[in-house]
Amino acid sequence: MSGITERQLPLAPATASGSCACCSPRPAGAAKPAPAPARGQEAGTYRVAGMTCGHCVSSVTEELRKVPGVQDVRISLNPGGLSAVTIIGDRPVTAAEVQAAVAEGGYELAGS
Repeated sequence: MSGITERQLPLAPATASGSCACCSPRPAGAAKPAPAPARGQEAGTYRVAGMTCGHCVSSVTEELRKVPGVQDVRISLNPGGLSAVTIIGDRPVTAAEVQAAVAEGGYELAGS
């Protein structure tokens, strides 16, 4: 290891409580981190037929995200079978809206 020198990194001084400055409570008036955006609630899980790959997942996800109120889409791909599609939204999403979006992506809900 020639040419490499060891160097101590400076640490923030400990606070009166004994913890390091980076982990200690914020002083009064210090800026607080922005709150995390509100997460929606599960608007429903549907079964979709015909999805076989990541491109299928992308197509259905893209169309479902266009539905007003949909915040997130989670798909459990089951190639050759029925894939589970869970929708997270800030409002209830109707089965008709889901069916239309899935159809626009080139697939169909199971049982429709």
